[in-house]
Amino acid sequence: MCAKTTMEEFEALLNESFEIDTPAEGSVVKGKVIAIEAGQAIIDVGYKMEGRIDLKEFANPGEAPSIAVGDTVEVFLERVENARGEASISREKARREEAWDRLEKAYEKEERVDGAIFGRVKGGFTVDLGGAVAFLPGSQVDVRPVRDAGPLMGLKQPFQILKMDRRRGNIVVSRRAILEESRAEQRAEVIGNLTEGQVVDGVVKNITEYGAFVDLGGVDGLLHVTDMAWRRVNHPSEILAIGETVKVQVVKINKETHRISLGMKQLLSDPWDSVEEKFPLGSVHKGRVTNITDYGAFVELEAGVEGLVHVSEMSWTKKNVHPGKIVSTSQEVDVMVLEIDTAKRRVSLGLKQTQRNPWEVFAETHPVGTMIEGEVKNITEFGLFIGLDNDIDGMVHLSDLSWDQRGEDAIANYRKGDVVKAAVTEVDVEKERISLSVKALDADTFSDAVDGVKRGSVITVTVTAIEEGGIECDYNGMKSFIRRSDLSRERSEQRPERFQVGDHVDVRVTNVDSKTRRLGVSIKAREIAEEKEAVEQYGSSDSGASLGDILGAALKGNGER
Repeated sequence: MCAKTTMEEFEALLNESFEIDTPAEGSVVKGKVIAIEAGQAIIDVGYKMEGRIDLKEFANPGEAPSIAVGDTVEVFLERVENARGEASISREKARREEAWDRLEKAYEKEERVDGAIFGRVKGGFTVDLGGAVAFLPGSQVDVRPVRDAGPLMGLKQPFQILKMDRRRGNIVVSRRAILEESRAEQRAEVIGNLTEGQVVDGVVKNITEYGAFVDLGGVDGLLHVTDMAWRRVNHPSEILAIGETVKVQVVKINKETHRISLGMKQLLSDPWDSVEEKFPLGSVHKGRVTNITDYGAFVELEAGVEGLVHVSEMSWTKKNVHPGKIVSTSQEVDVMVLEIDTAKRRVSLGLKQTQRNPWEVFAETHPVGTMIEGEVKNITEFGLFIGLDNDIDGMVHLSDLSWDQRGEDAIANYRKGDVVKAAVTEVDVEKERISLSVKALDADTFSDAVDGVKRGSVITVTVTAIEEGGIECDYNGMKSFIRRSDLSRERSEQRPERFQVGDHVDVRVTNVDSKTRRLGVSIKAREIAEEKEAVEQYGSSDSGASLGDILGAALKGNGER
């Protein structure tokens, strides 16, 4: 009877075991940890099957394995029996399958998922999403480029799934989307509590060439370089440092773009309110050159107040030169206030007005007739430019170079750099012009030679040369030339060869030209004049006397006298 019962129980158990299906390979099953040895966990998955899994598969990235004997875990059954007669199982694959199911549901619902960055790959990072590995592109790590991702490694944090493909095993996530969403909510809340004109405290987060970004407690505002101070600020780093707490005023809020403009100078008094009182027209002040341009230089009179010295107001003498050759940045200079326009916040300044007009000084110290000495600075077709004191020039016109030579010939005797002496003949302060004369230093030999001589006078000249076209004569050192046609009233006597060098000849003056310094003389004109005088004195038109009789009487009369 007992044996029969035992057989029936055995048969029942056998039938029961046949009725229970062995789990399919490639599925997830539950198992119990029955032992831990040699760095592996031995797990009973039922069905009289046991398998081994490395302990590292039970550890999260950056953490120690968390497993103990008696724990129930889900594992992935790869094969029912391996070469050692054990089940081939994997905790990692089980976690992956579990994670993919969970992640697909989160992706469909656009929910956030938790994960930890555990590695760096080309173009980004790897993220463990509780069993599934995702790719985090570098551009999706933060709202701004991250130079050092070290502090983010191993830190459990939320991510947004951007794309996933289970068949290919690809998951792409974003941390930036989470931050932007959180930031947008925070910005909306902070901006909602701000009003234009409000004064708040902020921390300088970043500095650029055009300004600084200030954190107002979850939202950044731009403090432009022009709103940092009333004075000129070349770079924000001159007055701000990253991490510094500053007091700023909300200048403008753009509700649509959530952009906030901040200002620091608005908290200070505007120096332009008292410019006209502090800097009256015509007053002279000391300032500092802050900027140099092609058209002038900006000079700071006080913090926040700058004026422009136009290039035309920089120097009395240096014309058409770049302002940088007259002043330099940071140089302290004396300037005069020429004009103030408070509406446009402009001050016109003069640099040359703080010094005396050098032409006025020259006129006072060098009256007409004063002799000067200077270097030839330039030679032009109309004269010489002579360098004088205080960087001014005087001009010697061609006509003032020599008494005896033509200007075009005389100027050939000079070279740039020659030191010459000249006399001041005119100073025009308004036109900034000084006229000089080299020949004025010497006596006018022509005027001395012809002193008292006028047209019609009869003078005696000395023959100095015989030429085919006439004869050359000398009168008190002045040269004259008598043309062949002027040698005699009679054509037969108009022969130069009848004269000899050294002969003294009486001639009549036909022209005295001081400009060309020429003395015109003629023998023929003298003879005609004498004949006319004889006719008037010794004959008349109705006497019937011949010309020979009249001339004979005239000669006889002259002999008796």
